[in-house]
Amino acid sequence: MSDPVTRAFFVGRALASVLGEKVEAAFTDTLSNIGKFEAEQRENIRQLTTEVMSRADYDLGNFDPTAAESPASHPPQRPADLQETIDDLRAEIARLRSALTTHRT
Repeated sequence: MSDPVTRAFFVGRALASVLGEKVEAAFTDTLSNIGKFEAEQRENIRQLTTEVMSRADYDLGNFDPTAAESPASHPPQRPADLQETIDDLRAEIARLRSALTTHRT
């Protein structure tokens, strides 16, 4: 019974069996970790929601509409034009480069 072909067959079968068990264990652990992560994230979101709602309720309870500033007291500010801001920054960089060149010479 020490036929090498028969022995190789049983070694291969045992190897396949062990590898299958290892893959199954790794897959089960991965699914378990995913489940834990999902549960933790749900709990974090629940805690965040609870904290936000409690702060909102507290602020609502302490809100005094007569003490609030009227919208007319502060005129709405015009949002800065992005292209204008970029152009201003480029002009400032050009001035600084010119000043550095002048300083170096």
